[in-house]
Amino acid sequence: MRRSVLCLLTTLSLAGCTAGGGAIADRPVPGPEPQLRLVSYDSCDGLLESVREAAKRVVTSWGLPGSSWGMRLQRAQPATADGAREGAGPDTSAKSYSGTNTHEVGVDEPDIVKTDGRRIVTVLGDTLRVIDATTRRAAGSLHLGNGMHQLFLQGDRALVLTSMQAMMYGGVSDARMPMRGGPSSTRLRLVDLAGEPRFTGQYEIGAELTDARLADGTARVVVTSHPMIDFTWLEKGTDADRIAANKKVIDSTPLERWLPAYTADGAGGRLDCGQVSRPAEFSGTSLVTVLSFDLNRAALGDGLPTAVLADARTVYGTGGRLYLAHDEGWRGEKARDRTELYMFDVSGPRPVFAASGSVPGWLLNQYSLSEHDGVLRVATTTGQQWRREQTSESTVYTLRRNGGQLQPLGKLGGLGKGERIYAVRFLGPTGYVVTFRQTDPLYTIDLRDPARPVLAGELKIPGYSSYLHPVADGRLIGVGQDATGQGRVTGLQVSLFDVGGADPKRLDQEKIPHGWSEAEYDPHAFLYWPATGLLVVPYAAYDKQERTGALLFRVGSGSLEKAGEVNPGGYPRRSLVIDDTLWVVSDTVAVATTLSGTAELARVVL
Repeated sequence: MRRSVLCLLTTLSLAGCTAGGGAIADRPVPGPEPQLRLVSYDSCDGLLESVREAAKRVVTSWGLPGSSWGMRLQRAQPATADGAREGAGPDTSAKSYSGTNTHEVGVDEPDIVKTDGRRIVTVLGDTLRVIDATTRRAAGSLHLGNGMHQLFLQGDRALVLTSMQAMMYGGVSDARMPMRGGPSSTRLRLVDLAGEPRFTGQYEIGAELTDARLADGTARVVVTSHPMIDFTWLEKGTDADRIAANKKVIDSTPLERWLPAYTADGAGGRLDCGQVSRPAEFSGTSLVTVLSFDLNRAALGDGLPTAVLADARTVYGTGGRLYLAHDEGWRGEKARDRTELYMFDVSGPRPVFAASGSVPGWLLNQYSLSEHDGVLRVATTTGQQWRREQTSESTVYTLRRNGGQLQPLGKLGGLGKGERIYAVRFLGPTGYVVTFRQTDPLYTIDLRDPARPVLAGELKIPGYSSYLHPVADGRLIGVGQDATGQGRVTGLQVSLFDVGGADPKRLDQEKIPHGWSEAEYDPHAFLYWPATGLLVVPYAAYDKQERTGALLFRVGSGSLEKAGEVNPGGYPRRSLVIDDTLWVVSDTVAVATTLSGTAELARVVL
């Protein structure tokens, strides 16, 4: 495994992108790590030369790894590639409501159901629907079309984020119809909710939607694109011949094929050199772009793009900072077993690159990252869990920014040897890590001194928790799977843990044999309402017949008491509280009940 190298970026100046010249300027970085460099280009020609060389180093006989762009036969005519297409209020009497269950307070995450206490907005299927929370009736709808939809709410506006996946056409067996993966695209639409819902702005870019965050009225949307290169498949020839041919194609591909096109309210555009940064090492196979939209404005604008020649599969935001993380562990044993980290300052209108670094291993999800008192905590797993040698283990790292670097402070390794991480939660100066292979070790980690993390406690029980949620008085709720002593899962379990002492203890648990919950892998499906201790967990169980519903629990000081169940019809996707009303939303209906779930108050067909 190659030694990890910290990656540093610098934003290019528009004035430096000229038509001539191709040199790359290297400037040493002062500080304790003199081997690290800031690397910038003095021209767009330099950028093109650099991405071509990087792409040629990794190209295969089939094209670039990780790209959805396809191959064509040698005799096929190239097709045109374009990364983009053209494309009276509710009552205000609600006193309290539950928002989307998010990682950080004050940082919203896109979801399929949102509420502001006055209205409920859903983007299930191909339609946006509005429910008046006071009258408990449908208040409007808007057709969205195809794609996977999510949304943010900001005042009387909604931002709908639509992910449109690439399509494949034809195949290599027919030279008349090239096999092509059209670029995935992301469509953002601003919707006015003050009256009947209507579109007021649209932005579309030829890139895949990675994730987004909303803080202080500004949405930061992260998208990833791949170069659109028409590689030629040689029917006769060796893999070496095909790679050589593909390198020639890369040498003739213009820079705009690496830079995605977009339309903003009908006006076309494309990312330019001055909006692109690069790390010291990159593959030339992907570009991650951060877009910024002020949702307090009536129009979206061009998104103020900031792009990095890298990849990002995990997004974590704190409000003032946005972290992008990319790990390569999912690629298999030949990949570098490390996670690259990029930190951006998002306190202003346009994100500004602040620092970068890397740690060994791969992440579970955004909950593997947490910032506290200026220190970034990262939990990763290294090695292979399922090999006979069981080389996997997990580690918690701490890093602090020093200039343009995220420098290591400390680490605690050796967690769950032969296992991998199933859940992580950092709460203030404490971290909780769940690993699993046959039993569930729940580790408590003391991070009060980030330079010297200490293992404070450990609990081993059958099964595992894949989501951890804090409640008052040093307790955690865990949602996951029960299992036998041999590690065979047997069904959904909800646990209440006491983590206030030296060693964690399980106070109570509820089991649903043969069951599972969307909350196990998507925390947005989880609802905890502290005012009454109400816990709502959606489930489906497959025994003699299929059962679905939303389980209601009362969380006491040391117990989980099952309080009822709501069956809306179909699998319940989301639950929320507005004043003294519980709403459970499935793909086809929204049901309002009392907080106890015992009396149905309304049913709105979606």
